[in-house]
Amino acid sequence: MTHSPTSSADDRSTVTGKRRIAFAVHTGEDRLSCLPALLRSLALTNPGVCEDFVVLHPGLPDSSFDALRRLHPRVVTRRADGRADVFRLEGYDTVVALGPDMVVLGDVGELLRMRHGVGAVPQLLCDGAGGERRAVLPDGLLVVQRADVDGAAADRLADAGGDGLDAALEGVLTPLDARYDFLTRRLHDDTPVPAHVAVLRFTGPFDEPGYGPAAEARRRFEMGDEEFRAAYCALPGEKHPDLLAHLAPPLLRARPSLGLARTVADVYRRQGRYDEAVAVLAPVVADRLDAPRCQETLGVCLMALSRYDEAEAHLLLAAASPDVAPRAFAQLARLAWLCGREEDARRYARHGLEADPTDAGCHAWYVRTRADVPGPREPDAAADQLAHVALFAEGRENAGDRVLPEAVRLCFGTDTGPRRWYRQPVHRLVDEAALERLNARRGVIVGGGGLFLPDTSPNANSHWQWNVPDDVLVRLTVPLVVFAVGYNVFDGQLYRRSRFAESLRVLVERSAFFGLRNHGSIERVRELLPEELRDRVRHQPCPTTVARYLVPGWLDPVERDDTVLVNCAYDRAGLRFGHDYAHFLAQMATALRALRDRADVRYAAHMPADEKFVHDLRREHGIGLPVEQLYDVPNDDIRALYGRSRLVIGMRGHAGMIPFGCGTPILSLVSHPKLAYFLSDIGRPEWGLSVHDRELGPRLAERAAAVLDDHAAAVADVHGAQRLLWETTRSNLDDLREILGRT
Repeated sequence: MTHSPTSSADDRSTVTGKRRIAFAVHTGEDRLSCLPALLRSLALTNPGVCEDFVVLHPGLPDSSFDALRRLHPRVVTRRADGRADVFRLEGYDTVVALGPDMVVLGDVGELLRMRHGVGAVPQLLCDGAGGERRAVLPDGLLVVQRADVDGAAADRLADAGGDGLDAALEGVLTPLDARYDFLTRRLHDDTPVPAHVAVLRFTGPFDEPGYGPAAEARRRFEMGDEEFRAAYCALPGEKHPDLLAHLAPPLLRARPSLGLARTVADVYRRQGRYDEAVAVLAPVVADRLDAPRCQETLGVCLMALSRYDEAEAHLLLAAASPDVAPRAFAQLARLAWLCGREEDARRYARHGLEADPTDAGCHAWYVRTRADVPGPREPDAAADQLAHVALFAEGRENAGDRVLPEAVRLCFGTDTGPRRWYRQPVHRLVDEAALERLNARRGVIVGGGGLFLPDTSPNANSHWQWNVPDDVLVRLTVPLVVFAVGYNVFDGQLYRRSRFAESLRVLVERSAFFGLRNHGSIERVRELLPEELRDRVRHQPCPTTVARYLVPGWLDPVERDDTVLVNCAYDRAGLRFGHDYAHFLAQMATALRALRDRADVRYAAHMPADEKFVHDLRREHGIGLPVEQLYDVPNDDIRALYGRSRLVIGMRGHAGMIPFGCGTPILSLVSHPKLAYFLSDIGRPEWGLSVHDRELGPRLAERAAAVLDDHAAAVADVHGAQRLLWETTRSNLDDLREILGRT
């Protein structure tokens, strides 16, 4: 799907194999009025769930669904002949079919985590002879895995009669506990609804005599829109940001409150809607000292909009509160650093440590800005230097982000230090003074990494990671080289493209060379450019993938350790795993048990947060893994470890690209499109397995065993694929010598 440059973007796709899930209900005009209670019950009992709610109907006017759209942000309407069309519902992998006569009373997470067959509750029926049997009824709750229902099976299910679906479901039926389709006929004589019931289905009128407790259970969800919004917003615990962003703003307009304003602003902030967050918070916060957390949120959002002076004022108000001071001072230190005010950044960090000596954020900024750390030495002739714009990781940050900038510089020569290179941190504002320093160099190299990303360190100047205003960028007079940058947006990640598209156009126009690290990024970026600029976007592989050609004195290992390294990533875990994390963990346990019989399996943590996998694996499946803490070792040691290993199974992009660049066979756990893009570029898509793969465990074990069984062939395969990337890189570097004069 191609989006216009001015539209919002939803990068929902099947690149990573992420499951598309929907609730579905079929209704005619006579039962349409039942659906609001069903929708309200789903939201109020499962506040963290927000999947598409598909209404199948015989051709009702679109306006018939306005009431539902007020209740839910993802109502989808489709014309259908009958309820059996849930088996043919295009665009979804898992469909939870409900009925208008149902209400949801409990957690349905187990249904969303199902991965096989068609889930249903076999109901107890009486036959004509007074006997009993169990059958799956066509109007009951169904959980359909569409991969298990081909066209012929869908036809059989659609044609199944009222006596049940049992024959049509033979071989695919996954019986569910009765609590997921509990019939009210079991509750005669005013029997209370059992506490464990998750989905209650009415088998008679909602107000049928003798079923008072059941009727009362449903009546809880018969309420007006404003009452429903208030009930949802008042729920404790985690709520889905899409639902909250849909339901809270009308309530806030009707009854403004400080707490609700902060709740809505926090949701907008997580969604990258910083201008809306400010619009919600600013009128109710002003300069109040009794709302420090609101001041902090407002300050962070203003910083994301590059309104730095206003942000600093609100963060200072937040810092007046002892409870909020450490976080606020850490943000103030970051703000001052972004604006090039090193001394102020250190002072703010020190104030934060005085408030809480254990605060990690303030400690990191205090270390980063300490006076005894020499900065890049200014050479006698700045014109001899290249400026490098990149994310320069420090401390215990992502190991890949430390290896990558050095790899970029190695493309231009073996001297990667301050004599040859001037560092410009990508997140730091390019103001007039910074522009002057860049123009004093003989060229500016921007790269590499997934810098086309809106949310790691957001700014309103470019809407990607380089914090450079357009009017400053156009006054860059030296050659500008964009080198091995990636489009780093997740499947399903929403963001606004208009500002990014504008700055991207200026960037491409101004660049003497514009190279992206994979063809997937090239396609996505070209979508956003005017036609006349699209051909200027070319392929430049990530330099970590050709390390064997770049690192001085590189020698391939004569022998390798009998080691398999595993890596997982947890940033934006909801976008990576959806409802499938427990499934992923169980499948990985299956694969690792098999692999431990073949090799020493160890865990490669690129950053401390990666170690969550080790803890979860031990807790849930009793498997312990030794950890290699790559965030604590030099780049040469990282390459050496990856280069000595027999196989690396990685989820982070650079847990694949760095070992590949060292000549080591890889298998990728695909939870982000960039891994699939890279494997496509080298013609090895079979080296990737989706974290959502239903048979991930046995497939991963099988492919890993194949690598270990014929390791020499696997290494040769890596070298052959790498050679093609090096040829592209070498050709580009020849062009860059002409652009930059020398490298």
